[in-house]
Amino acid sequence: MGGRGGDREIHEAALLESPLIQNRDHEHERNDGGGGEKCSLGSARRGDESRAIIFEEVKKQAWLSGPLIGVCLLQYCIQVISVMFVGHLGELPLSGASMATSFASVTGFSVLLGMGSALETLCGQAYGAKQYHMLGVYTQRAMLTLLCVSIPLAVVWLYTSDILRAFGQDAEISTEAGIFNRWMIPSLFAYGLLICLNRFLQTQNNVLPMMLGSLVTASLHMVFCWLFIFKLGLGTRGAALANTISNWNNVILLAIYVKFSPTCIKTWTGFTTEALHDIVSFVKLAVPSATMICFEYWSFEMVVLLSGLLPNPKLETSVLSISLNTCWMVYMISVGLGGTISTRVSNELGAGHAAGARLALRVMIVIAVTEGAIIGIVTILVRYVWGKLYSNEEEVIEYVAKMMPLLALSDFLDGFQCVLSGSARGCGWQNLCAWINFGAYYGVAIPCAILFAFGFHIGGMGLWMGIICGLSVQVMALITVNACTNWNQEAKKAVDRAEAVTSTF
Repeated sequence: MGGRGGDREIHEAALLESPLIQNRDHEHERNDGGGGEKCSLGSARRGDESRAIIFEEVKKQAWLSGPLIGVCLLQYCIQVISVMFVGHLGELPLSGASMATSFASVTGFSVLLGMGSALETLCGQAYGAKQYHMLGVYTQRAMLTLLCVSIPLAVVWLYTSDILRAFGQDAEISTEAGIFNRWMIPSLFAYGLLICLNRFLQTQNNVLPMMLGSLVTASLHMVFCWLFIFKLGLGTRGAALANTISNWNNVILLAIYVKFSPTCIKTWTGFTTEALHDIVSFVKLAVPSATMICFEYWSFEMVVLLSGLLPNPKLETSVLSISLNTCWMVYMISVGLGGTISTRVSNELGAGHAAGARLALRVMIVIAVTEGAIIGIVTILVRYVWGKLYSNEEEVIEYVAKMMPLLALSDFLDGFQCVLSGSARGCGWQNLCAWINFGAYYGVAIPCAILFAFGFHIGGMGLWMGIICGLSVQVMALITVNACTNWNQEAKKAVDRAEAVTSTF
């Protein structure tokens, strides 16, 4: 990326074009009547150097994806830990906290996550183009935008109980959920800042501080939950307060690192009025980025809501909730891989290395297929015991065992689409992906889920089969887009974007 010399870049691009694309040199060597020994030695040398470049790319992705997966899992654990603690208070507090968490994810966290993901394109390409100061400018611009967006989202959270009752939810559960989300409103603003800081560090391949900050936060979060929920007797309010403090704690830790670490001297030069300029262009990328992610997240939540309309709603909802929790847990691994490829592709395109971006995607596809196959096999192997972790009811355990093969397939497809979507974010294709996700989930997944569950009377398994249909369409569309990509053209677009920024300032 940033520190390689010009000769090294030219040599690397030439090597990448040889074994991974279509090498015309091989034809020349085969047609060369003399000098066979020299050609063989040259071919072997090029092969060794090409393997070295591929190994170097694998190493870069491993160093990125490991901490990123850890960050995703640890930050996901914050809400899970809170709900687990609340579960010891009784059935009503647990139902209220679960409902509140789901509502918060749909109406708040997914929106901010999506908008903040626009930084994967902007900061990633700026870092590859060596426009280091622009990472700080883009991040500050995103922070300002997300803080403003958090205000109307906070109003929605303020009326959580009224909204849930309007949608026909139980009055007592709605009231508990409303209390939980009102106490969690400050967490909304912290989450927006946290997403921006995460993307700021991620796109410059500085992920270890993120993992350490998340680890400290998750460890302290358990102490906060115990203190507020049981020791101080705040109950559900205590869980929400613990979430708020933990998210702000994570923000403060990362902010201190960014401010004082020598690794961020070039990329964070302090607050600047440049961040107030051209906010509209950021919003134009952030809105489709949020739409892209929300379309996907909302469809999974909708499946759980549809399960309440099935003949045995208590059983179906329980099993679908277990399935969704399992899916989200595995999904965090895929999110880490998606973040990795987004960073690598955006960095390489920003530097004008089309072949490097293509190589990064191909290496990550191999990693994703391997990870998906392992996860799928493990999911199937534990199908008879997984339900016992959530319930003592034999009916629930047996139903979960039937669902697990479907979960294995959906996890595999989800991991694959996460990587392809990450590559798309690195290129800046959020608009296109938003339409793909809309068509896949709302044109295929939800209609198929309704047809299988209510038309063919397959029940909860039918709902999940609908999701698999949507995932299949999404994956095929993303494969087609990536296969038809002109990487040289994408690199030129990234370089032109960088030059346009330079001419502006």
